[in-house]
Amino acid sequence: MLDDIDRGLIHALRIDGRAPFTAIADVLGVSAQTVSRRYRRLCADAALRVVGLAEPQRAGRTQWLLRLTTGPRAAQNLADALARRTDTSWVKLASGGTEIVAVVHTSTADGPAGHALLLHDIPRTAGITAVSAHCVLHTYLGGPTAWSGYQQALDVTQQRRLRTAVSEAASATGAPGARATLTDADSDLLAALQRDGRASLSSLAAATGWSPATIARRLEQLRADGQLFFDVELDSTMLGVTTQALLWMAVAPAHLDQVARALARHPELAYVAAVTGPHNLTAQALCPDPAALHCYLTERLGTLKAITTLETAPVLRTIKMAGPLPAVGKPPIRR
Repeated sequence: MLDDIDRGLIHALRIDGRAPFTAIADVLGVSAQTVSRRYRRLCADAALRVVGLAEPQRAGRTQWLLRLTTGPRAAQNLADALARRTDTSWVKLASGGTEIVAVVHTSTADGPAGHALLLHDIPRTAGITAVSAHCVLHTYLGGPTAWSGYQQALDVTQQRRLRTAVSEAASATGAPGARATLTDADSDLLAALQRDGRASLSSLAAATGWSPATIARRLEQLRADGQLFFDVELDSTMLGVTTQALLWMAVAPAHLDQVARALARHPELAYVAAVTGPHNLTAQALCPDPAALHCYLTERLGTLKAITTLETAPVLRTIKMAGPLPAVGKPPIRR
């Protein structure tokens, strides 16, 4: 399990994934060497990783929640194959190992070619017995908005101090205030940040061919305009989570927004989104044990009368999180 310094470090990274270790150390009241050492240990022991991601809508991408039903023998191989693709994230084995759930990213600029996985690859894959794809219409919790379980270590004063320190460091780059738009020229930068959101400016310069000063300015431009955000990946069992479930709910359209906003405030949920299909609201629950999940379903969700149906799919294993699978034998360069 994690101690107060570990939890404070994770919370700080959720506030700003590229916050300097010196700023985090000052807030936590420890040395920068201690923060650096704890970070490396969490990367090794708790699968901690910061990943930089483009905001989907700003990047011209549509997200789909893909549900595949297959036999238990084929599920693992299919999930692994999906995880290796660059157009997928959050690949999970659910429902006793016979269901695969994944987020698929398609590009409107690519036309029909952008839906190759949904229209061509999946239908031709042997072993799949059922397929459903649900377009994500609106994300209420998730992505730039973090699960509150990551955000319970630093008090309000510590959070303010960290944000001030990061803001002062960012202003030193001299980034112009003009609106930023993601272009093809940013592709190498985004690819490097997806692998390691804390990669040094020199590493990012090597990956893009830009100067470190140009990288610093571009990062601040994209972040200030909401084009780029940083997510924190972590083995949730380190936070006491042993039971995960995907919740598929049907809600009357007139009440959908109200219910979704209410769910987004529930500390048991890490993701809430409105989607297409008969289940028009989906969520991911993170609980300490099955009893806590039962309590949440019956005592909290059960009080929301606008939810007319609920399907609960236990998550057995997460194969891939937000970023690409780490390269084997090639530890990322971190700062």
